[in-house]
Amino acid sequence: MSHRKLFLLPGDGIGPEITEEFVKVISLLNDKASAGFEIERGLVGGAAYDAHGKAISDDDMARAMAADAVMFAAVGGPKWDNVAYDVRPEAGLLRLRKDLELFANLRPAICYAALAASSSLKPELVEGLDILIVRELTGGVYFGEPKEIIDLGNGQQRAIDTQVYDTYEIERIAAVAFELARTRDNRVCSMEKRNVMKSGLFWNQVVTRVHKEKFADVELSHMLADAGGMQLVRAPKQFDVIVTDNLFGDMLSDVAAMLTGSLGMLPSASLGAEDAVTGKRKAMYEPVHGSAPDIAGQGVANPLAMLASFAMCLRYSFNMIEEAEALDAAIAKVLDDGLRTGDIMAPGCRKVGTSEMGDAVVAAFAATLGV
Repeated sequence: MSHRKLFLLPGDGIGPEITEEFVKVISLLNDKASAGFEIERGLVGGAAYDAHGKAISDDDMARAMAADAVMFAAVGGPKWDNVAYDVRPEAGLLRLRKDLELFANLRPAICYAALAASSSLKPELVEGLDILIVRELTGGVYFGEPKEIIDLGNGQQRAIDTQVYDTYEIERIAAVAFELARTRDNRVCSMEKRNVMKSGLFWNQVVTRVHKEKFADVELSHMLADAGGMQLVRAPKQFDVIVTDNLFGDMLSDVAAMLTGSLGMLPSASLGAEDAVTGKRKAMYEPVHGSAPDIAGQGVANPLAMLASFAMCLRYSFNMIEEAEALDAAIAKVLDDGLRTGDIMAPGCRKVGTSEMGDAVVAAFAATLGV
């Protein structure tokens, strides 16, 4: 039996609750399909700060490095609002991305048919929506140096963040976007701000060259990032794959997420480069939503984004395509059957809690796989 090492970082807020729901899927796969998943758990975010005085310990970072994949739930909460900047809960997430070299963030925006009416847009604009945003994750303004606040004297200060991209960083994220487009509708839209930013002009040039040299079979278009935000709201189904930098990817993926009706529904994957010998990638999977401390511990959190993140894990880290598709189908079936957590509740549906929603997905998943 093969062994598949998963490192779980439940984090803060609702993180531990939603983590337990995809662990039910792992248990089913191990018990009924001899999947061989091995689980370790660690601390991240505020939980790690309380235990170690930092957002992730060196020991847990080493465990993340050794795992086949990391499952990350959520970090943060008002309890840690006043801790030092470099040990704030979010610093744990940034360190994981940086140290694991997870440069490619995949954020699908999928509108389940059962939730089309929940979107703030007209149902006809979002029903059947399936966009994939490919965000560069380890460069750009979030990591560029200098990054500081300096004293100018006379009561004046200056804040500095630096947008920096090297050629290879743009080449590799563009290649990921083009490769994924080939498995979908074969279209990529690259977004930047080349009209006012040198880094945007450079991004445009590199993406265009990579396309011409290696991916000419894929349809490529370019759009200014602010216009892209507008078009996502005006006519979102015009897009297939969107590739963009760290800052604009952060914002545009949140816009795309809300088209689907609930931020609590969407998963994400963060991938590193393929190992030249094994062909494996470092990878971390996490729901797009936050830690929701206001509902933590109440058993009412929506676990579906966490479950969908594990489906992405099955697909991209373990090549368990049949199981990934079955888990995605199970989520859709449960929604079609009218089960809803409070954040996506609608008239005529049945309101359930975190555990009951997870149990329903596991049952549908088992039925689909025939186990």
